[in-house]
Amino acid sequence: MKFELSKKTQSLLDQVTEFINKEIIPNESLYEQQVEEGGRWCVPPIIEEMKEKAKKAGLWNLFLPESELGAGLTNFEYAHLAEQMGRSGIASEVFNCSAPDTGNMEVLVRYGSEAQKDEWLSPLLNGEIRSAFGMTEPGVASSDATNMAATAVLDGDEYVINGEKWWTSGAGDPRCKIIIFMCVTDQDPDSPRHKRHSMILVPTDTPGIETRKMMHVFGWDDAPHGHAHLKFDNVRVPKENMLLGEGRGFEIAQGRLGPGRIHHCMRAIGMGERVIEMMCRRGQTRVAFGKPIAQLGGNFDVIADSRIELNMARLLTLQAAHMMDTVGNKVAASEIAQIKVAVPNIVCKIIDRAIQIHGGAGVSQVFPLSRMYAGMRTLRLADGPDEVHRRAVARYELGKHAVQDDQVESSEVSRS
Repeated sequence: MKFELSKKTQSLLDQVTEFINKEIIPNESLYEQQVEEGGRWCVPPIIEEMKEKAKKAGLWNLFLPESELGAGLTNFEYAHLAEQMGRSGIASEVFNCSAPDTGNMEVLVRYGSEAQKDEWLSPLLNGEIRSAFGMTEPGVASSDATNMAATAVLDGDEYVINGEKWWTSGAGDPRCKIIIFMCVTDQDPDSPRHKRHSMILVPTDTPGIETRKMMHVFGWDDAPHGHAHLKFDNVRVPKENMLLGEGRGFEIAQGRLGPGRIHHCMRAIGMGERVIEMMCRRGQTRVAFGKPIAQLGGNFDVIADSRIELNMARLLTLQAAHMMDTVGNKVAASEIAQIKVAVPNIVCKIIDRAIQIHGGAGVSQVFPLSRMYAGMRTLRLADGPDEVHRRAVARYELGKHAVQDDQVESSEVSRS
């Protein structure tokens, strides 16, 4: 695995870093102020202003590694840009590289019909609309997605959709115009478990969609993005809105979630970098018991461990991205699962340490640490909980070292 970046990638990385430092981080407070003044569920004017600047600078749609619609970067190359974007909670949106839009655009690029691309992909790529992804449900254990209960039944030329979804990220945004909705289309319980589900495009203005509530994460509502609990009551959409075909839902999901997990992890590492910087600045500028806080209570070890662990997380993530580029997502499945466990846990610990060094201010609105922690703790559940990914890694390892029945019997005899 080579660490050198091409001149093109290094140039984009430098430009993205400079834009974040000069345009985005200085406007974070204004963004929050405009969200409050606009009534939470609004479009802050500053975000649209920054998006126009980024678009004019050519810093737009930097993902999509397998499509000419993106910047032509590999997963490994884009990972470096995503890390920088992770330093600010609003940076990814400014470059039109934020979830769930990135995953939804990749789905449409890979699996959408030409008509679906014209209607939904083009405005998403242009930043004219936003989107949501409906998968998790309140009534079932969604760590096993085959538990899904929402249904879509073909009735003439339309699918009739019924069910509930929650943690539908992005559905609270007034610019959200389309939901990629995963549901059961094969009602036969004896059919293969992973062939019963489909994905279908549901416009948000379709009659029958009810917002039950906006979900909170440790008290944060994440406005104006938000995570919605939605109810679908006899929602009718044209049969042409089906993606790829009935029974292809899990196939699409795997194609969508692999790159998304890389993006999440690299953004998390960028957040970790900013947190270490905050930790060090606070530790050196605040004095207690006659010394800078950094020199008290074993904080040297705290800072050192944070640096060591974050560097390990970065290398593991870059390895996964490199494997996705060279051998494909399926072969890299274990590495992708590994980073999805390791990175959020490591960054959670780093944020917790930084909160401790910041004292009471660390859990307040004065610093972004409490919100960062809420988001990072959530990431241990998003796109599959830690336990599911650990199970995938363990099964892969056991498969590599499979023991045949005759070997087990031979081993038992040798011990007797």
